[in-house]
Amino acid sequence: MHPEDAAFEERYAQDIIAGHNHLTIYGIDLTHSPDSWPLDPAFLPLEVEPSAAGSDDARRQPVLPAEQVLAVHEKVLLRGVAGSGKTTLVQWLAVSTARDALPARLETLRGRVPFVLPVRRFPEPGFPEPEDFLAAVRHPLAGEQPGGWARRVLSEGRGLMLVDGIDEAPEDRRERLRSELRKLADACPGNVWLVTSRPSVVPEDWLTPYGFAEFKLAPLNREGVAAFIQRWHAAACKNAPGNAQDLDRLPEYERTLLQAVRITRELGRLATNPLMCGLLCALHRDRRGYLPRGRRALYDAALSMLLERRDRERDMSLTDGIDLAQESKVQLLQKLAHWLLVNGRSEMERSTAVEVLARYLPSIPEALKQGAPEDIYRHLLNRTGLLREPTPGSVDFVHRTFQDYLGARAAVERHDFDFLIEQAHQDEWEEVIRMAVALARPDECAHLLQGLLAARPGTKPVHARHRKLLAAACLEHATELDPAVRERVQQYTKNIVRPTTDEGARALGWIGPIALELLPDPVGLPDREAHRLAITATSIDDDRAIDYLVRLRDRESWHIRSRLAGAWRRYDTDRYADEIIAHLDEHELDFPVSTLDELHALRRLGGRPSVQITGPFTPEQLVDGLVADRLRHLWMAYDLAHGAGTGTGTGTGTGGMEWLAAFPELHTLTVSRNIQPVTGVPEHVQVNTV
Repeated sequence: MHPEDAAFEERYAQDIIAGHNHLTIYGIDLTHSPDSWPLDPAFLPLEVEPSAAGSDDARRQPVLPAEQVLAVHEKVLLRGVAGSGKTTLVQWLAVSTARDALPARLETLRGRVPFVLPVRRFPEPGFPEPEDFLAAVRHPLAGEQPGGWARRVLSEGRGLMLVDGIDEAPEDRRERLRSELRKLADACPGNVWLVTSRPSVVPEDWLTPYGFAEFKLAPLNREGVAAFIQRWHAAACKNAPGNAQDLDRLPEYERTLLQAVRITRELGRLATNPLMCGLLCALHRDRRGYLPRGRRALYDAALSMLLERRDRERDMSLTDGIDLAQESKVQLLQKLAHWLLVNGRSEMERSTAVEVLARYLPSIPEALKQGAPEDIYRHLLNRTGLLREPTPGSVDFVHRTFQDYLGARAAVERHDFDFLIEQAHQDEWEEVIRMAVALARPDECAHLLQGLLAARPGTKPVHARHRKLLAAACLEHATELDPAVRERVQQYTKNIVRPTTDEGARALGWIGPIALELLPDPVGLPDREAHRLAITATSIDDDRAIDYLVRLRDRESWHIRSRLAGAWRRYDTDRYADEIIAHLDEHELDFPVSTLDELHALRRLGGRPSVQITGPFTPEQLVDGLVADRLRHLWMAYDLAHGAGTGTGTGTGTGGMEWLAAFPELHTLTVSRNIQPVTGVPEHVQVNTV
């Protein structure tokens, strides 16, 4: 190693830890507690789903821990919706690597140098050169690194490249970014790459030709939602001051919220990622157990909590001499969000933010008389909980979803509906347009939806189809709408609810439960078409999908049966077991189990000859839960957790398989290529790898 590198890397590691070892947990008492918390107790291990492209084996791969994927793949492109935890995972990897505190599963990352590279901060269209990594993201040690240090790290294959937010690069720059990323990865082999993006911004297989394995973050399942709620309340209890008025009520809040998201369909649909779960936890506590319903109500309540009620209800004195009403703060924040929206940005210079505020302050007299633009900016930054300065001289919203919501509010107030219609073919505008529909008045909503349906000269067919699907997805957000417009949207959607490709079938799924009402009856349809309908229905996380899937459960097609079996984790465990799993033909079908409840349900059904392990179980739990005289084929797709317990541990690898001797009829063990190697397999069991 170069003589100056070791000393600098030690300082750099400490700076990475200091800069990234915290998370914002929405809604904790900002008066008596910090607005960020240590990363480790708040971090929820995430799961990923393999890309749907490729062979049948690739499509059959179940959800996996993100750690497990990174342990076996040197280059990964990870997609995830806003709030799903992409940036949190990047932070956790950087901090854990910098302080040499990685779990045993990630031994291959030990000793590496993490480079956290948020794409939105890149000053140039392409990928920065190694010597410019730190300067490109405005790292405080950029000017102190030894000459050639970053390039030496990459040349030695010691880098952990964490490229966060490809989707935040302008569309016309992404191809250049991809080309330069590929060149650097090829020129410096041996480094580990994690690239993140929103799901539909870059096409499937975007980086696959360059050796990247592509995955997407899975929505939180019931167990993940429960774990998040429990961790959130544990953090609140641990960090709350002893005189907090509701400290003794936190266990009750936790219990009632867990029950609410389990039995209330609307809340269950909202609680699909860490951001939404955090908002629900914060609002539930803030409102003493009352929760808003629907996306618009959720964000309105969050704004009320963060902008007004927190300070007022805790008698917090003014810290900067500025006292603005909630609506004034909302209006000012909307101006910043609208600027970012129109300019296709997620971050702006601090000076630009001040200029935007200066332009609009005269129209908000309450704010104008209380301070100069710089003072108002500082107040919004320090007191709203919605803005942050990620680097000196720059500002963004704490989460892109808040930016989208406030930008949509601004667009609706400005009657920018034609502008929204013009952008509707772009994936990154989906959330903004959905929120605009929720915020618009009935006539405005009708204009927006009809604009999405209208034929536009020169529009590509794929964009026209996307716009119609978006119109259908918006229906659930429209509080009041002319029945004729609603019927027209549904009629247009009916013309495209018989998809001709698997990708089209998945695209239909994101319009939500309304798609279930529009899908054709699969009875009598050929298997290929019925399979695509199964893809759509199982992509909808709503138990009403079970009623549709019942009509597919008796098919002989392996593809349909496999699709239905693999969707178990999305729905109520016992109901799905009784209405779907119990009826599927067992022939050549692997039955996945991801939780103890599923394992017990499968045992209640008499077991199955071929079982796929898709969750963290201990050997003891599998020996007790699987039916020994029925099991012929076991597929290990998930690393085992070791030692007796509840099966919620992260595990350290699949390791010894001597316990398989408890299954005398077992003849084949299939091992996923995404888990650690196995040892100790009994002689009578053949091992395959997929």
